[in-house]
Amino acid sequence: MKISSLHSVLTSNLFALHVRNVRPVATLRRCVGLIAASIGFTACTASEPVIDLKNFQSSLDVIRVNAKLPALGAALVSSEGVQHLATTGIRKRGDKTPVTNDDLWHLGSDGKAMTATMVARLVEKGQMKWEQMLGETFPELAPKMSAEMKAITLTQLLSHRGGLDANFNLVNYVGKSDLMKARIEVIEEAAKSKLKSKPGEKHLYSNWGYVIAGAMAERAAGKSWEQLMRDEVFAPLNMKSAGFGGTGSVGNIDQPWPHTANGKPAESNGPEMDNLPVMSPAGTIHMTLADWGRFVAEHMRGAQGKSTFLKKETFAILQTPIANDYAMGWIAASRSWAGGMALNHAGDNTLNFALVWAAPQKDFAILVVTNQSGAFEVADGVVGALIKAQAAK
Repeated sequence: MKISSLHSVLTSNLFALHVRNVRPVATLRRCVGLIAASIGFTACTASEPVIDLKNFQSSLDVIRVNAKLPALGAALVSSEGVQHLATTGIRKRGDKTPVTNDDLWHLGSDGKAMTATMVARLVEKGQMKWEQMLGETFPELAPKMSAEMKAITLTQLLSHRGGLDANFNLVNYVGKSDLMKARIEVIEEAAKSKLKSKPGEKHLYSNWGYVIAGAMAERAAGKSWEQLMRDEVFAPLNMKSAGFGGTGSVGNIDQPWPHTANGKPAESNGPEMDNLPVMSPAGTIHMTLADWGRFVAEHMRGAQGKSTFLKKETFAILQTPIANDYAMGWIAASRSWAGGMALNHAGDNTLNFALVWAAPQKDFAILVVTNQSGAFEVADGVVGALIKAQAAK
């Protein structure tokens, strides 16, 4: 099967998993022995994973082997940056090429926090407003919109309260290379659709909403979302490895190869083994663990009032839950092990998985990545083991 046709076959599953994996996360799903009560895990039904930070890679490899994952990576991050990082395993099941600490990992919906952060930069520059409405941003499309749709705000889109359905019809956008134009077409499709709820009334996780927010940023700045991400987030934070789409060059095992949830290698690899580029604002970013750590560290500094990247009050807007524990690109919920508010998100494009938990008040964050879909349980186990290791330092 050609990659182009693979897109049309997988799109509904890709989007469905984004919604399932991210929206419900309020507590870690796995118990980790004696610290279960303080972390908020559910009842423990499996052996407790253990990580020795002095032997980080070997500890992580034991977890990977037990979980039967092709590769596994994790990082412990402070507001000063990555403190511990390890990767283990192979890039592709059936091949012996090992992963490295410089490999690229697909972050899925963990990219939503980056989209929201880029928008925050535009707001601080006066190019956008949090309460900016869809109809006023696209006046030429407003006559086609209902009164409720015209009134959807940027804040509502970034906090999943715009009333939009989870996803739009991706099949209509296969092969479209003018992404700014395609994202306007996404808005036109929304104008023809009925909202699931009144804007601001309910929390309804929506990739559609993030794509529209990305289109609003494009209109405000006159640049593509991709260029805005480079200019406003990646370059200022020195995230040199950041890119878009699936990883590696087609047919070459030069980056982690994607695997489905059953552990089978995907038929191919490369940039097109992902959701279509039109929906990138909702999550098609990849980068090294170290570069992801730079972004997360900046958000911890922001929560601590130590960042010059954005104002402290802007970070507070991004990180304060609005509805259903969801802020803007972050799930934010109080956890005793975090000393207060913890920031969380997960990403899964049915071929890769990534998870982050950050505790700004305790000044540490944990990142977990793997090139296999559906790895919630093992990732939660790694997080719990690293929380315990951090507490023991």
